[in-house]
Amino acid sequence: MRIRLALGAAVAVAAVAGAATMIPAANAAASTLGAAAAQSGRYFGTAIAAGRLGDSTYTTIAGREFNMVTAENEMKPDATEPQRGQFNFSAGDQIYNWATQRGMKVRGHTLAWHSQQPSWWGGLSGSSLR
Repeated sequence: MRIRLALGAAVAVAAVAGAATMIPAANAAASTLGAAAAQSGRYFGTAIAAGRLGDSTYTTIAGREFNMVTAENEMKPDATEPQRGQFNFSAGDQIYNWATQRGMKVRGHTLAWHSQQPSWWGGLSGSSLR
């Protein structure tokens, strides 16, 4: 029994060692999630809340691990046009500026979402809605 166990352990160690040597060196060099994604031409992103940009733990992790961001809710209509014809892009701009200053991509989010609609949308119909 001990011989089979030892032989099985040796085979397992050899298999793991063999697999480890087959991993390309570039993959082993990736130190963050974003860097690993970039090696294959992809990005790895997260949603960012403008109200959390003052939290150094939050921004340190986001800035280190990701290479793309999306605003959580700051670029949705209830935040950008809370009253008809009155626009406010400041929170979305904060996120955009934070990301681009770090060389990150910025992606849009759902434009019209059921729980982030400005109240004035409720009265729109037909051509006004379009």
